[in-house]
Amino acid sequence: MHASPMASAGQRFRVSVDIGGTFTDIVIQDAITGHIDTGKVLSTREDPARAVLDALARFVPDQDAMRFFVHGTTVGLNAVLERRGAQTALLMTDGIEQAYLIGGNDRQDIFDLRYRKAAPLIEADRLFGVPERMDADGSVHRELDVAGVRAIAEQIRRLGLESVAVCLLYSFMRPEHELAVEAILREQLAIPVVLSHRISPEWREYARASTTVMTAYIAPVVERYLTTLMNALERDDAPLHVMQSNGGVTTGATARTAPIQTLLSGPVGGAIGAREISRRLGRHNVVCVDMGGTSFDVSLIVDGEASVSSETELDGLPIQMAAVDITGIGAGGGSIAWLEGPALRVGPESAGSTPGPVCYRRGGTRPTVTDANLALGRVDSRQFAGGGMDLDLDGARAAIAAVGAEIGLSADQTAQGILDIINAAMADAIRTQTVRRGIDPRDFILVAYGGAGPMHAAALAQELEIDEVVVPAHPGTFSAWGMLQTDVRHDFVETHFVPLDEVDLTQIEEIYTRLTATGMDLLDREGVAPQARRSSRSVDLRYAGQEYTLSVPLSAGTLHAASVTEAFNAAYQARYGHSNPGAPIEIVRLQVTLHGDLDRPREAAPPIAAPTPWSTRRVRFGDEWLDSTIVSRTALGPDDEVRGPAIVEETTATTVLPPGWSGRRVEDGHLLLTRNGD
Repeated sequence: MHASPMASAGQRFRVSVDIGGTFTDIVIQDAITGHIDTGKVLSTREDPARAVLDALARFVPDQDAMRFFVHGTTVGLNAVLERRGAQTALLMTDGIEQAYLIGGNDRQDIFDLRYRKAAPLIEADRLFGVPERMDADGSVHRELDVAGVRAIAEQIRRLGLESVAVCLLYSFMRPEHELAVEAILREQLAIPVVLSHRISPEWREYARASTTVMTAYIAPVVERYLTTLMNALERDDAPLHVMQSNGGVTTGATARTAPIQTLLSGPVGGAIGAREISRRLGRHNVVCVDMGGTSFDVSLIVDGEASVSSETELDGLPIQMAAVDITGIGAGGGSIAWLEGPALRVGPESAGSTPGPVCYRRGGTRPTVTDANLALGRVDSRQFAGGGMDLDLDGARAAIAAVGAEIGLSADQTAQGILDIINAAMADAIRTQTVRRGIDPRDFILVAYGGAGPMHAAALAQELEIDEVVVPAHPGTFSAWGMLQTDVRHDFVETHFVPLDEVDLTQIEEIYTRLTATGMDLLDREGVAPQARRSSRSVDLRYAGQEYTLSVPLSAGTLHAASVTEAFNAAYQARYGHSNPGAPIEIVRLQVTLHGDLDRPREAAPPIAAPTPWSTRRVRFGDEWLDSTIVSRTALGPDDEVRGPAIVEETTATTVLPPGWSGRRVEDGHLLLTRNGD
């Protein structure tokens, strides 16, 4: 490990902050003792930076002792989901400017009669055709009409727009026209200008335009937020770092220039934390599940690394960027149970934190998953959130009974049905990431976190025939903890179409060398020491005539046609269940990934509290109410084994062990649940 950029000897605290819908989580590690502290403050939706600063002031009063600070922000994500971004113009090559509104031709569910295309981020009156044209071979078909661009700039000024996205044909091959457009716009307008060849130097016009528009749409919002936070911190020697969608971190200054990479920074922290747990426990294949109040996110660790794709989507809109694969559905503790004719449904609508579940006593009237867990004895109404809330058991049961009465079920049957339905929905989300991609979940362990994840983890594992579950030491703040387990990371790509059997190795090496040099310059600016740097290369390939690609790492750093062919055929077989050896293969894209190692001292395991008596409580599992062991997690010693039926309670989460499961404390204070088969 190497020291954090610009850290000094007098700084001892490594801090991470993750903003959630209800709470903002903070994790503080003492780099000298390894001790971990965690905390929560209420999120401030109208001003997210205030919650971050509140958390720092409350839990890190001596901010001069902070050597490293990383933040997972949802500002850009929320701006897209809530359509609160900048008023944006899009400039495309004249004649294809409607491509962004037309969109792609893929339809996620071809049998959905009510299918609607994703709503774009801009309207038709903000699309402008630029008089110019590059050809596919990189030659200029039509010179840029400078006067036409100036006229467009004047229209943008009159409309009062706040940001501009520029996406010209084949600019990823020759960016001269985009650069000239930028120069003209900056002369006439004092607003952000985002060029597609900088943000997404790749083929596919619609996806590239969508990525560029989304970047321009969130750029002013993210820049204002990060600037406010950086100015408030007033620190040059321990700069703000931001978690990125690709699983690495970058400095706040870099994030302001590439805000698109911050979109998934919160959920990604959990996946990186699970990767670290997999390494420490020697389990290299992990299903990661994060269940909160409104959503359920699934990601994978395969062979010790987070599964990363070169393209993702948000709210139905494609984004060309490296991102950890995360599947999310509307399933959480606040998911509402409702009736559709004679059928019981659960979610995706959520009660949120206001009014929240019925048992929260905040005005909620419709039963939720949390109400069902309470009604079945899995949650102690007097010990919820460490005793900080007194839940309304009678109110929860009454609301559940009212729904059940309409379909002839008792309150107990309805509550169990709510859990069965939500568990089935979450198990199906896991299958989307595993079985449907040719991955057998039985070869994986499951790491469960978030406020509600440990409560449902064993049931999900049982549904998927997974034998081991890990509940992390800090499940309620795990995504923030995961942000402390990562390094600086940047990805650089270049589209390069060529048949594999016609490849010019000298040209390939020149491209890789140029991309690497660009990355090293960025690491210089971010203060990463030369000895802390690592680089890797990969190539995206496809069978000739196909549309989509698979990425193959170049383990030796050099492209050898025979070994790349073998690796591609194997990857294709693993992904799709078949391959086509002997078929011609094409190179589509080259990528270099740069890493900057950060100082990550090993933390101390959570202390074990004084032994406390184990108690029992009646808890319903399936059709039976069973006497179940109740134990405090902080009092579990390394030799203690809890056998189900049992409930392990802690301040930020509750872990449920059904009959046939056992649990014990393992390395670093994590809780390992094992399916015994009895």
